[in-house]
Amino acid sequence: MHLQATKVVSSVLFCLELLDLNRKMKDFPGTPGTFLGFVLRMSQFIFAAGSIASMATTPTFFNFTAFCYLIASMGLQVIWSFVLALLDAYALLRKKVLHNPVLVSLFVVGDWVTATLSLAAASSSAGITVLYFHDLGHCHFGEECQKYEISVALAFLSWIPISISSLIMLWLLAAG
Repeated sequence: MHLQATKVVSSVLFCLELLDLNRKMKDFPGTPGTFLGFVLRMSQFIFAAGSIASMATTPTFFNFTAFCYLIASMGLQVIWSFVLALLDAYALLRKKVLHNPVLVSLFVVGDWVTATLSLAAASSSAGITVLYFHDLGHCHFGEECQKYEISVALAFLSWIPISISSLIMLWLLAAG
């Protein structure tokens, strides 16, 4: 009997510690309205925009479905990241961290969708770049092939901060 009571009390204390930890997590860097959140979203925006710029300046990118998918995915990433960066900037100016459960849920879904699309687009474009241009030796365009490679690299760099952001948003939602 004494052993079971001890287990119950220790379980309750453990749950209370978790609740206290959750309250501390609400001010975790990278959440909406924090400076790190703004930096994460601006990084996403800059890398995605760079990927689009590098790919779109090649005359034949539209011949490859994977590259068109990369452009579409990075376009969505640019729009999403820019809107969230504006929200973060507004919250920073107002000195208010955005912890509305509905807003955080929207951030979670949007971040996860754009993270998945970005990774899929970057991976498929990287596969085409390696297969077609390196393995098959069809890269006679020189500078154009380098732009494809740069675009893919920037797409992967765009995915890194969006994946970090999506994990932070999921943690915040779970802690909230």
